[in-house]
Parts: sequence; structure tokens; C-alpha cells
Amino acid sequence: MFYGFDPTVIILIPAIIFTVYAQRKVQSTYAAYSRVPTKRNITGGQTARMILDRNGMGHVPIEIVPGNLTDNYDPTKDVMHLSEGTNNSSSIAAVAVAAHESGHAMQDGANYRFLKLRIAMVPAVNMVSAFSMPIIMLGIILLVAGNGTGSMIFNIGVIMFAVVVLFHTITLPVEFDASKRALEQLVGLGIVDGNEVNGARKVLSAAAMTYVAALAVSLVMLIRILLIRGNNN
Repeated sequence: MFYGFDPTVIILIPAIIFTVYAQRKVQSTYAAYSRVPTKRNITGGQTARMILDRNGMGHVPIEIVPGNLTDNYDPTKDVMHLSEGTNNSSSIAAVAVAAHESGHAMQDGANYRFLKLRIAMVPAVNMVSAFSMPIIMLGIILLVAGNGTGSMIFNIGVIMFAVVVLFHTITLPVEFDASKRALEQLVGLGIVDGNEVNGARKVLSAAAMTYVAALAVSLVMLIRILLIRGNNN
């Protein structure tokens, strides 16, 4: 592992390629549909407000934040953040993004179990994501050196990294469900028509692909870690 070429790197290549593709796909799809206005000319900000009000969440404020695609719903503060581009634009991309974040707010209001679990995991994930790899590397170094504590330290690191993988796994149903809710609301409120809903679906599908890529990378990383461990027994 420590000298010459590490063959386990090869298994990372497909996941990395998929990640790059997913990022470019979401950027190109968002760019394309950000230039296509909705016929009703409803902005992203108006979309979010309509969905929130319709679903008994009129108390949730919408705050404008700087940046591009910085939109998010903060369940810890019960507040919606929309970027200026999303809030002010009436494009298909803008209403799709705003509806998606509104979908997260709806999940919160309905006590959607996967969202609640994801929120509960955030503090632990923030910690283990920072320390898991250094602990794993320390364990491997000690194993190579013949130190008996290396195996225990390595296993602790693997368990910590597995928490990150679990977090990415739980994120998928949260994001897919929010997009499903978003499309239902966009159609139900008449914000998009039959042709426009296909564009909104493409924007949301491209965004979802980035979460699939994140899970794929974390899974492959875990497999690679275990292979490295096997090579240093």
C-alpha cells in the first residue's frame, strides 16, 4: 500500500467518473431550464410561498441568501432559504428548485421518518467524517508496524466511516420523496402545465443523481478501505 502503485485506487475511477457526470448533468440541465419561463410567470419565491401556505406551513418564513443553487430548508430553524436567482426567476428550473425545498418543509411538517433520522445523524456525521480516515490510516500504519492495537483502531475507523455511508443512504429517500412532493404540488397548484412538468422533472432528476453519486463514492471508498486492510494483514 505504501510503496509503488496502489491497485485499490482502480475501483474509485468509475465512481469518480459518475460523480463528475452527475455534477455536469445538474449544471447543464439547470442552465437549460433556467432560460425557459413558465407560462403562468410565477417566480420561485411565489411557488414556495404557495406550497407552504397550501400545506398549513404559512408560519415558515422565506429568506433570501446569496449564491447560486444555495437553496435549502433548515428544519432546525423552520425556515426556507432561497437564492436570489431562484426567488426572483419564473423559470422552470427556479420553480422546480423552490418546490423541492418546499417538499422538505412538508416532510418536516409531516414528521417524515427518514428526514427526522437524517437530522438526528447530522452531528455524528460531522464528527466522524472528519476523523474516520485519519483513524483508519493510523490503524493501518500500526498494523504494518506489527502493533496489536492497529486492528482495533482500524475497526473503529471503519465503523465511523460506515456511519457516513449510512447517512448518504438515508439521504436518498429524503431527496426522492421531496422531489415527488414537489411535482405533485407544481401540478396541483397549476404552477406548471403538462409540457413544463417534464422540464421540472428533468431538473429534479438531475439533482437527485448527485446524491446517488455521493452514495456510490462512499460505498466504493468503504470497499477500498476493507481491501487495503486485507492487503496489510
